[in-house]
Amino acid sequence: MPEPTGVIHDIGYQRYTGPRLGRRHVFGALYLHGLRTVFGLGRSAKAKIFPWLVVAIVTVVAAGVTAVRSQIGQVVMTYAQFADAMSWLVIFFVAVAAPELVSRDLRSGVLPLYFSRPLPRGDYALAKLLALVTALWLLLGGPQLVMFLGAAFTTDNGMRGVWDELLDLLPGLLYAGLWAVVFASVGLLVASLTGKRAFAAGGIVAVFLMTTPIVGVLSIMPSRTINELAFLASPSTLVGGVGTWALGDLLVPEGQGGGIPIGDFGPVYATAAVLLVAACVTLLLLRYRKVAAR
Repeated sequence: MPEPTGVIHDIGYQRYTGPRLGRRHVFGALYLHGLRTVFGLGRSAKAKIFPWLVVAIVTVVAAGVTAVRSQIGQVVMTYAQFADAMSWLVIFFVAVAAPELVSRDLRSGVLPLYFSRPLPRGDYALAKLLALVTALWLLLGGPQLVMFLGAAFTTDNGMRGVWDELLDLLPGLLYAGLWAVVFASVGLLVASLTGKRAFAAGGIVAVFLMTTPIVGVLSIMPSRTINELAFLASPSTLVGGVGTWALGDLLVPEGQGGGIPIGDFGPVYATAAVLLVAACVTLLLLRYRKVAAR
């Protein structure tokens, strides 16, 4: 039997003797890295331009609404209405952020490195989804907090006025959370289908904007039932329908009119929103199970 000819050279590498962190720490690291990625933190100045431009826009709008309210003494825009008004901007924010979170990893081929660690296949997708949901909620909820602080410091009713304002703020934050969950679920699923960020961004915008004409066509049909169910066809109007049903006057104050005409189908809209999120999350997990199995 021939003698082995291989030689092992000691080039100075040392064994790792520190603590070996488990699944929870890996998930947390992915989540924090994803949240930083959305806002361009730790990246080049170019990567920070768009997300912080959006942050600046929504903050300026909130500050302007607060200033006008302090001058005229009337509510110009409720907290929930603010989330509705900024939803178009959130669409483009998702179209940029979601591909940054997942499409880059698909294109660069680093996923096998992630899955070589003690990380279950679904944790990667869920960490990215949670990071995007958090970012969107902060994007809509942060300016609402600015509006609240402005109203709290200018109220004439003392602590009673501050308490009433807080009771108005909390549903607005929950509504912002609904926008965040629905938009993040749909956007991340679309982005996970391709490693090309431009294609992913275009697909996300298409899903949100090209479904709107369907709502328009269905809303002018001769059937009233179809008209009231038409807003199920688009994620944006679906969320608005849930808000109209769940928030009532907190979304559209009495006397202002407007709102989405959903009739008595509020529970249907709420159920549809839950099913949409559940379907997107399920498909997202299946997508990464397929990627990990390669």
